Amino acid sequence: MKNFESGEFTYSTDKSLLDVDYIHAFLSQRSYWAKGIPKEVVVRSIENSLSFGVYHHQKQVGFARVVTDYATFGYLADVFIDEGYRGKGLSKSLMEFVFGLEELKGLRRMVLVTSDAHTLYSRHGFKALAVADRFMELHRPNVYSAPVL
Repeated sequence: MKNFESGEFTYSTDKSLLDVDYIHAFLSQRSYWAKGIPKEVVVRSIENSLSFGVYHHQKQVGFARVVTDYATFGYLADVFIDEGYRGKGLSKSLMEFVFGLEELKGLRRMVLVTSDAHTLYSRHGFKALAVADRFMELHRPNVYSAPVL
């Protein structure tokens, strides 16, 4: 477990501090990328990822996770800061914490998907895929929706 303090805020990889109900509510109701995600899926994603929480006086106000093999590859996912705490530099500090971890520094490739935070991630070296024609995906955007009968 790693922790980082910055003013009134704490950044941590301690999964026991995560407010899973809050994370699930944000992702399933307020995110554009995981609407309707079941809580069991959120729990499994946290258990199988390097997860990060942002806390203000022990109240969770942000989250991120990295799916990684800790050797060559990482996928940054589910990054958010609560709307009431935006504009305070928390996402920048969170990314500094994430990319400052020794466990992630030696990875050959890190990827992410975003529709609105390109500036935040470009500060850490992310750019459009250099070899986009080599990447493939299986994207099922409605996987959490109930089938229509």
